[in-house]
Amino acid sequence: MIKYPKKINKADYSENIKNPKTFYGLNPKIEFCSKCTYSNQKPTTEKEYNHKINTKKSTLTIENNVCRACKVLKEKKNTDWSKRKKLLKKICNKYRNKDGTYDCIVPGSGGKDSFYASYILKYEFGMNPLTVTWAPHIYTSWGWKNFNSWIHSGFDNYLFTPNGRTHRLLSRLSLENLFHPFQPFIMGQYYFPARIAAKFKIPLVFYGDTNAEFGHKEDFSNPQRNLHFFTTNNTSNIHIGGTSLKDLKKNFKLKQKDLDPYLPLKPKELKNINLNIQYLGFYIPWHPQECYYFASENGNFSAAPERNAGTHQKYTGIDDKLDDFHYYTTFIKFGIGRSTYDTSVEIRNGEIDRNEGISLIKKYEGEFPNRFSQEVFNYFSINKKEFPQAYKQFEKAEMDIDYFNLLTDKFRSPHIWKYTKNSWKLRRKVWDK
Repeated sequence: MIKYPKKINKADYSENIKNPKTFYGLNPKIEFCSKCTYSNQKPTTEKEYNHKINTKKSTLTIENNVCRACKVLKEKKNTDWSKRKKLLKKICNKYRNKDGTYDCIVPGSGGKDSFYASYILKYEFGMNPLTVTWAPHIYTSWGWKNFNSWIHSGFDNYLFTPNGRTHRLLSRLSLENLFHPFQPFIMGQYYFPARIAAKFKIPLVFYGDTNAEFGHKEDFSNPQRNLHFFTTNNTSNIHIGGTSLKDLKKNFKLKQKDLDPYLPLKPKELKNINLNIQYLGFYIPWHPQECYYFASENGNFSAAPERNAGTHQKYTGIDDKLDDFHYYTTFIKFGIGRSTYDTSVEIRNGEIDRNEGISLIKKYEGEFPNRFSQEVFNYFSINKKEFPQAYKQFEKAEMDIDYFNLLTDKFRSPHIWKYTKNSWKLRRKVWDK
């Protein structure tokens, strides 16, 4: 039974407490990069299926006041891009099908990055890409428009929309147990391209910008994505929404076929086609804002008519109404919201300086995502008619603002947050001396 969240003990969040508790195995000493706005609380890429509430997070490293993402930027500036572009041509020549059949896969939503990647591969390098998409939870109207603009720019696409009831339930469990409602989406989105590659025996997959550029523990000098992130032979350790597969079947009456789209592949499935997963951003200098301009000019891509909640931006991550909530949960758990993510990228790409980034964070960071909130709460609500078995597992199956606020406080780490003068404040902020 998932209990209604209790009120927390705010004494644990006292302003004067000397050694506040630390959740998620985060570094108790909060540090900020002196070049961008990232902190050492930012989680880095791990295998999503291993995540439980007590899992220790792998986080961004900061050495000599500079984060790993900014150190990678230095490598990027010193890269011989003409040489790397020649390497890309060699790969394309190796895999290109002369009969026009699919020779590579480009995952994406129809956003600026996936449009740029697929367009460049098809029209500049003569490849025959199949684009693949794992559907958002709830499309925004502009996200759906951009998706269709992408396809009508000359691309075939496989759009997979998972069982709506299963996806809602798993997303609710992820919110309840991990305060990470995007986890099932991330898992499905991650494994779907490899699954399609195996099904159609297409041995090459291209992603856009490299994970190393965001400070993840990958080598910028390596163009390939490690296949171990996509596979496992041991399903007993897999959790979705912090819940084991066994408990999802036993307590929530989900069937194996309901869960299959979210599960990593067997290593042999990818070995059989000798799958090669590449970062296009290794060969071409990736610049998100330039991708936006390119997609607008060549594919009728449109920015959102309003800025995203918690940031000044309106052209990145705009296709899903749950996006705002995803970044709000990262702000609560790690003290890093959407404005931090966006300004850090823009600082590294030279669009703004650090002081401008800090000003934007002061203005927008941590803004509650009101604009789609009621629709999102309805999405998270588990009703008896649609979920006759799962409904019994919740003390209160309906999600509303009061429930969400109690969950929010439950997932605040005391070393990040303090409660003072009847309001929540970050203990350390990027503009602190």
